[in-house]
Amino acid sequence: MSRKQYGGMALIEGVMMRGEDSIAMAVRKADGEIVLQKEKISSAADKYPFLKWPFIRGVVSLISSLIIGYQAITFSASLFEEEEETGEGVSPNHADGTPGDVVDGEEEKEGKSAELTPLELAGILIMAFGAAVLLFIVLPASIISLLQKFIRSNIILNLIEGIIKIITFLVYVLLISRMEEIKRVFMYHGAEHKTIFTYEAGLPLTVENARKFSTLHPRCGTNFMFLVILISIFFFSFLGRPPFLLRILYHILLLPLIAGTSYEVLKLAAKDRVNPIIKVLALPGLYLQKITTKEPDDEMLEVAITALKAVLPEGEVK
Repeated sequence: MSRKQYGGMALIEGVMMRGEDSIAMAVRKADGEIVLQKEKISSAADKYPFLKWPFIRGVVSLISSLIIGYQAITFSASLFEEEEETGEGVSPNHADGTPGDVVDGEEEKEGKSAELTPLELAGILIMAFGAAVLLFIVLPASIISLLQKFIRSNIILNLIEGIIKIITFLVYVLLISRMEEIKRVFMYHGAEHKTIFTYEAGLPLTVENARKFSTLHPRCGTNFMFLVILISIFFFSFLGRPPFLLRILYHILLLPLIAGTSYEVLKLAAKDRVNPIIKVLALPGLYLQKITTKEPDDEMLEVAITALKAVLPEGEVK
């Protein structure tokens, strides 16, 4: 029997896991203590069932992930800043192998994530969307507008545009991966994947079991980003040679359809790992995860396990 699909993300010295109706954020403090914060979440899809339809659900999931992801990162960052102010710091050096206590953040002042007003939320989403448009739409379109004077084939132009997007994404990931703090985030990313693999294999959620699994997961958001770029090459090959501004407009208008299609392919990749076409589509993202995930230590696995256990139904926690 297939198990429910859970997901999550790496935080600053921690992991967030998302369940059906809740999220849990676990962060390791300098003294080894794990601060756990669990919050109920609701989805617009529960109120409007059509939002669960194929292709539409991918867009809904993307927006929801951006909102929850921002709040989770804010929570972990607030703990980091709070401990720096008290002179403790969230230290990477607590690695004596002894598990720390778990403190329920709902009973702690420090365990409260940031509440955003609708206006603040809209502003964050607009800024994130604007940055993505500049990097992955305006920049490639500007280069293509110069090249199309010399290249006749629309397919070649769109391939070049896709390559520019991939290079931009790779350069960004490689640059941030050189930062020491981000290296640890990538290790927690690996811990998240190993923990989810352990659950999906039906094994007890222990550090010993999690150690055995890969840090590369086919349902990762890194795969999603790569799929968006690859599928956009296919879609935009049919648009001909629109003027610069119209090209940008087409890219923005078709983005929901491309994101929805990428989401469906990602779900297929997670379910059907044998189909050769699906494997080829998922392969670039898996290779990129060799950069965005690193082998975690046991304490990081303990944090990820704590977060996942918090969102599992009581009968499944073991």
